[in-house]
Amino acid sequence: MRKRRRNKIPAGLFTADIESLSHEGRGVAHINGKTVFIENALPGEQVEFRYLSKRARFDQGVAENIISANEQRVEPECRYFGYCGGCSLQHMMPSAQLAHKQSVLLDQFQHLGKVRPASVLPPLKGASFGYRHKTRLAVKYVLKKEKVLVGFREKHSPYVADITECKVLHPDLGLKFSALQRLIESLSIYNQIPQIEAAVSDNGTALVLRHLADFTDNDITKLNAFEAAHKLTLFLQPSGYDSVHRLSSGGEYLFYRLDDHDITLYFKPVDFIQINAEMNQKMIKQVIELLQPDKADDILDLFCGVGNFTLPLARKARSVMGVDGEASLVERARDNAAKNNIDNIEFYVADLARLNDVNGFINKPYNKILLDPARTGAKEIMAALDTRKVACIVYVSCNPATLARDAGILVNEQGFKFTIAGVMDMFPHTTHVESVAVFVRE
Repeated sequence: MRKRRRNKIPAGLFTADIESLSHEGRGVAHINGKTVFIENALPGEQVEFRYLSKRARFDQGVAENIISANEQRVEPECRYFGYCGGCSLQHMMPSAQLAHKQSVLLDQFQHLGKVRPASVLPPLKGASFGYRHKTRLAVKYVLKKEKVLVGFREKHSPYVADITECKVLHPDLGLKFSALQRLIESLSIYNQIPQIEAAVSDNGTALVLRHLADFTDNDITKLNAFEAAHKLTLFLQPSGYDSVHRLSSGGEYLFYRLDDHDITLYFKPVDFIQINAEMNQKMIKQVIELLQPDKADDILDLFCGVGNFTLPLARKARSVMGVDGEASLVERARDNAAKNNIDNIEFYVADLARLNDVNGFINKPYNKILLDPARTGAKEIMAALDTRKVACIVYVSCNPATLARDAGILVNEQGFKFTIAGVMDMFPHTTHVESVAVFVRE
């Protein structure tokens, strides 16, 4: 078999004029007629960059020196920006980041869905740092450095970045890297802990330690001491998610409050919840304003999770049906409804990407729908639903491409009017775009 020949990467620095910004937040330039995507570069800038790769259709690089700067450029607050792979847009003003994400969203609607909203919502904004309440950290003992690293992957590398803090994480997480490194280095199985999953809640911060070998009694003593000293709750995970358990005695559940709706939502530290607690509260308020539930409405909440939207909607609607493919999340949602004394909800477990699994709820009455799917979108379930009697659909999305595709289906195939859309600042300093769109029956 003939080996594929790799293009040689030129050494040194090269000058480029940045024409625009790609969907991934990289500057776009053309050199000798070939497109070059350049990280850390903004439109209108002239930069000196080095090549990262050369391909048949395009090249990639990173700006090392800014010759003339865009007025929306700012100094990154994190000293690891450009080295750690966690963030990619800290060199842009937060307002410029949101404007770019709104542009990406509208561009995807036009090019992928062949649709456009009648109006655009003002961006929903929140804190730019310390916002992330949930994360998964890589852990690696590096023999050459003779130390344990805890953090995110390096940019353009599978290696764990050697960092001591993270400014986008909640301080209970972002300021604990060095302490976690010292803890793991002190354990007998320091090289058998590949991951820490973390969650900040209203009743504390939990860390889930994935471990590939058993802890010794001395290890357990050290873990208990660490838990007490740092006022954290430690969980251990010897195998799959079903194996997660508390290090010490006590409850398994975390919770967060939705005070506007007098609701407390309980979850386990490995459950899916929104990572940005402040934006989640604002998002729920906005979704309710857009869906306008009242006591005449029967609402279908698809991809309901632990009941983040389902329970607040049930406070205002006649009935709500929550559906999710994860049985454990549906169990949590049912418990949350009971604990909050909400009895006008039904929950179903169904794989919403497999149409033969939705029969348990698909023929139930509903006149409004809330969609909050994963990145793959909701194409399959939309094809299975009879939406002829549906007055309004509110679609929350973390992927503008699949949202645009599904918007095209709702408008061009199912006859809905696309009334409004907008972005939400759920993931500042990253290229992830969280958005909401509304479709009403003509």
